[in-house]
Amino acid sequence: MSELTCFKAYDIRGRLGVDLDASIAERIGSAFAKALDAKRVVLGRDIRSSSEELASAVAQGLMAQGCDVLDLGLSGTEEMYFATSHFNADGGICVTASHNPMDYNGMKMVKAGSAPLDPDTELGLVKKIAEAAPLSNHKRGGSMSDAHGARAAYVERVLSFVNVDDLKPLTLLVNAGNGAAGPTFDAIADALIDRGAPLTIERLHHAPDGRFPHGIPNPLLDENQPVTADAVRDRGADLGVAWDGDFDRCFFFDETGAFVAGEYVVGLLAEAFLAKETGATIVHDPRVVWNTLDIVQSAGGRAVQSRTGHAFVKQAMRESGAVYGGEMSAHHYFRDFVACDSGMVPWLLVIELMSRRDERLSALVADRKAAFPSSGEINFRVDDAPTAIARVEEAFAARALSRDETDGLSLSFDDWRFNLRSSNTEPLLRLNVETRGDASLSDRVAELRALIAG
Repeated sequence: MSELTCFKAYDIRGRLGVDLDASIAERIGSAFAKALDAKRVVLGRDIRSSSEELASAVAQGLMAQGCDVLDLGLSGTEEMYFATSHFNADGGICVTASHNPMDYNGMKMVKAGSAPLDPDTELGLVKKIAEAAPLSNHKRGGSMSDAHGARAAYVERVLSFVNVDDLKPLTLLVNAGNGAAGPTFDAIADALIDRGAPLTIERLHHAPDGRFPHGIPNPLLDENQPVTADAVRDRGADLGVAWDGDFDRCFFFDETGAFVAGEYVVGLLAEAFLAKETGATIVHDPRVVWNTLDIVQSAGGRAVQSRTGHAFVKQAMRESGAVYGGEMSAHHYFRDFVACDSGMVPWLLVIELMSRRDERLSALVADRKAAFPSSGEINFRVDDAPTAIARVEEAFAARALSRDETDGLSLSFDDWRFNLRSSNTEPLLRLNVETRGDASLSDRVAELRALIAG
């Protein structure tokens, strides 16, 4: 078989009928079982119209290799992560394209212990086997059964991150974007209310609908934020929470409807954990760091920097024993959630922090935004990324106080810092600029824009 173009750096993703179809999905399922010598695999799927067919094909491929399948049905990627360890399975697969366009789908995969597959060796081997023809089947057929009790156990684990008795009366506006988040959120919210949490829930675009009548759920895009912001204001909510399609990322809006940038959420969650566990280790990505470093150092914690990307952050989490890891892109990782990312744990921690400090969300981040203004991630489409980076390096490197190449080029100066890196998943250059209370942020951004554009 020719090369499978749906295999990407960390996972599987591609256009339906071009890069990915049921036949390819079956081959991938079979190859996954062979590559990991898997006897039992957890399988979940998002709400996309194609996901049920693709998940069924993956299951057929797994079972053809004698592998038993524990079926989660409609679920979030994080439910697959949790269930893989909960059931002591040999691996897990979630059929999802997250926030990609309608004509895409894909898969996220883990091995035993919910650990990511090594991109070069393990994921590379799955790809090699899937491309081989024909796939031999010398084993007995496996079986498929429902993953009984998976969601109830998941809800208990998620709720273990907060003390429900500490929660104060709050109104939450939640926007599931018609993705997979709705039913899982309802299970968590019902458990909270049953335990006496004084919460009022306002729901928006809550029912899962693979047609995505309100657009693909990707709250990180500026154009997708007003619908949640307006609903927060209209319904008088204390905060808003929105998710992407497979809800492994969550996004926050304060009581005024203002979007809370991811780098400040990382700081909030670091603060929340350091209040619970003195001296804990926090992992962060290298794009925007000063706010997080200030919070971690002030609270007596230890900060560990990781390359951007879930495989790298999870590795750093496991190696350092970090209690929490955060990326500004809204991926948040938790030691006690199998060192994986969750889009449900963060909002629980935020409402607990709001309750404990008796402050609104806007107040919790106001001082941080003033102390460490950030540009947010700015994307550039360029013909020659290395040449653009070289221009920036030539202009600034000699004046920099420090240099870091953990992920792209990071240069730090007295009162400002930038990170410029090529995207791992798209043909883009990504720029982030931060300052120390410096009003010249826009000038710095303008100067870098001109250099990148050439």
